[in-house]
Amino acid sequence: MFISGMMAKEPVTIHPDAQISEARELMQVNHIRHLPVVDGSGALVGILTDRDMRDAMPSILLDKESYEMTLAKVLTHTVREIMTKNPQTIPVYYTIEDTLMVLQKKKVGALPVVDEDGGLLGILSTRDLLASFIDVIGLGEPGTLLCILADDRQGQMKKIIDIITEEKISFGSVLVARHWDKDKRAIFPYLLTNNVMNVKKKLLEKGYELIDPMKLYLSQISQKK
Repeated sequence: MFISGMMAKEPVTIHPDAQISEARELMQVNHIRHLPVVDGSGALVGILTDRDMRDAMPSILLDKESYEMTLAKVLTHTVREIMTKNPQTIPVYYTIEDTLMVLQKKKVGALPVVDEDGGLLGILSTRDLLASFIDVIGLGEPGTLLCILADDRQGQMKKIIDIITEEKISFGSVLVARHWDKDKRAIFPYLLTNNVMNVKKKLLEKGYELIDPMKLYLSQISQKK
């Protein structure tokens, strides 16, 4: 799935020479945390994030009078002075998978989408991506997520799908973990039903191991501590 169908088109933008007070108001009124900065030709020259704004604000430890005086002065400065220059961008032909890799590597909260000339086409936030990912894998519909451990050999996926379809159950999606225990892989089918007792029974009879996805998640968290 290409990001052109999930990005926010015609995003709110600001000129680099605009005052910080204007940027602050735009972000508050539009409930956004990332404000692309574009020049007069529409080319992206930076991005203003909520972190950039917080870093520019005076300390709340100042007394009220000093805080207000400092804040008033800060707000008269330009966006150019505090924006993040040369922000990470992505082209419009990127897919969800491409974008997830960039977000993981760069650890940013939003990615401006640009054309070949650097012109801004849209912006994609982690919130937009999460909503699209949920829609793609079908989590928006009632159902059950299974975690099945299978031998890492050819034909296992087909056997599992056959067991599930024999019960006349529809799939929301199927995800596969690339790395697991030696000679094992974890398969995560999202089934569009809550009645999975027969499916679980048949999978166990065929020698597959079932793991509670929530217990798996909690176990991985505890191992990272």
